[in-house]
Amino acid sequence: MERVAALGRRVLPRGWRDFAIQLVIWFGFYFTYLGVRHLTYSTPGKALGNGLRVISLEQRLTHHLFELTVERVADSSSLLLTAAAWTYWNSEFTVIGLALLWVYLRRHEGFTRFRNTILLANIIGLVGFLLMPTAPPWMFPHMGFVDGVNHSSALLKTLGNPYAAMPSLHAADALIVGWFLVSTSKTLWAKALWALWPLWVWFCVIATANHYLLDVLAGIGVAVAAILATAWTPRVLTRIRGLGPAIANLL
Repeated sequence: MERVAALGRRVLPRGWRDFAIQLVIWFGFYFTYLGVRHLTYSTPGKALGNGLRVISLEQRLTHHLFELTVERVADSSSLLLTAAAWTYWNSEFTVIGLALLWVYLRRHEGFTRFRNTILLANIIGLVGFLLMPTAPPWMFPHMGFVDGVNHSSALLKTLGNPYAAMPSLHAADALIVGWFLVSTSKTLWAKALWALWPLWVWFCVIATANHYLLDVLAGIGVAVAAILATAWTPRVLTRIRGLGPAIANLL
C-alpha cells in the first residue's frame, strides 16, 4: 500500500484522490450519454425524417452530396478505408481518453480547461441528440451511401448511438483535442500532427458514411462555442467577484 501511495505521489500531479475524482467525472458523463442514447432509441421515425431533411437541405444548397465524393475517394483504397474506419472507432473515447491522460500527467496546468471544454461540448451535443435525433448517411443506402463501418457488430450496438449524427461529436472533440494538444505540445512535429488531426477525423466520419457535411459543420460550431465559453467564463467570474465590494458599498 505504501508503494502504491508513493507511486501516486511520484507520477500523479495531485495524488490518487484527485485522479479518482477525474475518473468518476469522465465515466459519470459516459453513463449519462448511455441514458440519453436510450431516449433517442424511442424516436427512430423522427431520426430518419431528420436525416432525410439534412440530405434534402444539402441537395438544395449544393446540388450535390459532398459526402458521396468523399466516400468514393476512400473507396479507391482499401488501406485508406481501413484507416478511416479505425479512426472512426478510436477517435472518440480512445484518443480523447489518452489525450486527457497525457495532459493530466504532463501538462497539468492546462488539464482543467481541456476537460471542461470536452465535457461542455458533449453536453451541448447530448442536448442536440435529444432535440434533433438524426439518422446517419449509412442508413440511406438507396441514396448512394455505403456503410464504411460494421454497424452490425455487438460492440458498436452497445457503445454507439445510431441516431446521433447531428451535431457530430467526433468532429467537435477532434477539434478540441487538436486545439489543446497544439497549444500544449512543445515540438514542431507534434504541433503539426495535432493541427492535422481534426481535418483527418472530419474526412473519416464523412468517408465512412457516419456523418453529413452539415453534421461536421455543426460539430465545429459546438467545439468553437465550448472553447470560447471555457476561456471567457473565468474572466467573467473574476469580474463579478471584483464588482462585489463596489456593489456592497453602494448598498
